[in-house]
Formats: sequence, C-alpha cells, structure tokens
Amino acid sequence: MNCLTSGKHVNKLTHVNLLAHPFAGADEAMAPKKKIARELAPREEQIMQVVFRLQKASVADVREHLSDPPSYSAVRTMLGQLERKGYVQRDRTEIAHIYRPVQSRKTAGLSALRRLIDTFFPRSPVDALAALIDESATQLSDDDIDRLEQAIRRARKGE
Repeated sequence: MNCLTSGKHVNKLTHVNLLAHPFAGADEAMAPKKKIARELAPREEQIMQVVFRLQKASVADVREHLSDPPSYSAVRTMLGQLERKGYVQRDRTEIAHIYRPVQSRKTAGLSALRRLIDTFFPRSPVDALAALIDESATQLSDDDIDRLEQAIRRARKGE
C-alpha cells in the first residue's frame, strides 16, 4: 500500500515503521507508545501459580517452588514484569520484597479465559464452550453434567 507524503508516494509500512522508530526525528514525539502485554509468558504463568499457592512470596520463595528455576535475578525481573502488568503487588516494608497476587486465582483465570475466547472464538463464546464439552464429553461425570445444566438454567433465567 502506498500513501502520499510531501507529494511523494511512500510505502505505508515503511512510513509507519519510521514513525514508530525511536530515532524518527520530529515525528518521534508522535510515535505510538508500546503497550505492555497483559498476556503471560509460560514462565510467568508458573510464577503466578506459585504466588497464588503461597499467597505471599519473596523471590527466593518463588525460586524454591519452581521446577528448574531460573536465576534469582531472572525471577526478580519476571516478578517486576508481573507487577507492571498488574498481576502482583510488591510489599517493600521488609528486607526481602514480598509479592502478593492482586486478583484471586478465579478472577485472574476468568480474565485469561476471556482473552483466550476472544482470540480463538471471537464473538462466539458458545463455540468455545461447545468445543470444550465436545472434547471432554467422555470424561465428564454426572456431577459435571449436572453443574453444566445448572449453569445453563441460570443463564436462561438471566442470573
């Protein structure tokens, strides 16, 4: 795609990349800010599982509960990233900083599930639910099916 800039045709992709480049000159101030990713990397998910399980944890606590833990500084860096993303909060009152989950495991799980559904089943959570049920139908107990039926009844009533 081309666009017109100063009377010249410029490749739009190149133009956008120049605007986003940190050394783009006068356009630098207008460059879009890079958003911090809210999704978790696999190691961040493992760290969050430890923090949820312990409810409060230092960097050393997290390392102790990880299989094949990365270095102390790597865990500290990842906890800092989780803090910037809004998943943990840091208590700096003690010598060792203590990290706590910001949301309950259930709330964080629902948020992750919504992002997953939005990514793979946009505008159709029903398709996501149907796929999960179809995939696990042979493993569902009678109690599981009763629970699903209750959820459907609540949805019909608008609860």
